Amino acid sequence: NVKEMLRFYQKLGFVVNDSSAPFYSIHFGSQRINLHGPEVWQSASFTLRGPTAKPGCGDFCFVWEGSLQSIIEHLRERSIPIIEGPVERSGGRKLGTISGMSVYVRDPDSNLLEFMVYA
Repeated sequence: NVKEMLRFYQKLGFVVNDSSAPFYSIHFGSQRINLHGPEVWQSASFTLRGPTAKPGCGDFCFVWEGSLQSIIEHLRERSIPIIEGPVERSGGRKLGTISGMSVYVRDPDSNLLEFMVYA
């Protein structure tokens, strides 16, 4: 449900680009998520994806520049339930070490979203 996904991410504070339907993008700082409308997924010519990828699959990690408390409050104010966290996690900045605190939520397609706060 692309429209529901766009509303969800816009509610989170992401910038939504829906000007190139059926290709959409959601921006969070310098990070981006691409969404494709059902007509794209149904086309045999749409091959620029993982071979087993299906609509509604994803696992995203975003770096939250604010405090851990600010992301928790941001999610609560928007009635987005935290499914796990805060928990210590290793992140991309310091592989193999516990380098941040994360909270996890799900979007309308049940994709997993991790918001990580580095010390």
